[in-house]
Amino acid sequence: MARIKTISVTLCAVLLTTFSFVATPLAVASEHARPAKVQKTSTATNAKAKKKSTPAKKRIEKSKKSPTADKKPRTALKKRSTSPKTASRTTRTVSRVASTTSAACRKSRNASACLKSRSAKGLTIADAHKLRVQKAQKTAMSKLMQQIGKPYRWGGTSPRTGFDCSGLVWYAYKDLVKFRIPRTANEMYHLRDAAAVDRGALETGDLVFFRTQGRGTADHVGVYMGNGKFIQSPSSGQGIQITSLSEDYWKRHYVGARRVMTPKTIR
Repeated sequence: MARIKTISVTLCAVLLTTFSFVATPLAVASEHARPAKVQKTSTATNAKAKKKSTPAKKRIEKSKKSPTADKKPRTALKKRSTSPKTASRTTRTVSRVASTTSAACRKSRNASACLKSRSAKGLTIADAHKLRVQKAQKTAMSKLMQQIGKPYRWGGTSPRTGFDCSGLVWYAYKDLVKFRIPRTANEMYHLRDAAAVDRGALETGDLVFFRTQGRGTADHVGVYMGNGKFIQSPSSGQGIQITSLSEDYWKRHYVGARRVMTPKTIR
């Protein structure tokens, strides 16, 4: 019995020693294996994060490096500015501003001051002179139209008493031009300050001359009003009236025309 116990104890010891010898490497191996698994999982997660972040970084880098992002809007602006549609729109705007300016200055009481201020803002000098002449023409026509129907009076120069032909012209222009208006039709016809005008180029306000008595150069004068008509004070006993230049009598006796109102001659 004592021998059996000793053998059993010896076998148990041998088994325990063998088990401990085998278990120790397994534990060590498992401990070494754990960090490897952790490392693999960490590397996998890092790789996934890199894959997600790289597109965003590439986009930012592309946007920084690509020069076309800034150049496209500039080229588009250049095309718009040089396009014919934009040029035509600009021309229309300028013409509208000019027409509005002209109308405003015509209605203004102090037209000269208006024109000076408008010319400083972009109105051309030619347009300003044209407006001044048009204003003077309108004033002369207004004065003449107010005398229609009044009687002819030889040597007359006043609305109260009546006019002869040259007296009517003198009354209409004496305060509108810089030079002295002569008192007779023949002197007006030879006036150096008034340029000669062809019949086909007549404008409102031009003086038209006739030779009715067959002697001298010009013995009758009227003022052209446009549309082939002129205003006159005839000596035939009729009142001041508007007559057509196309009538046979006036066509036969017509001798010429003079322009008294120009940008240089009006006040």
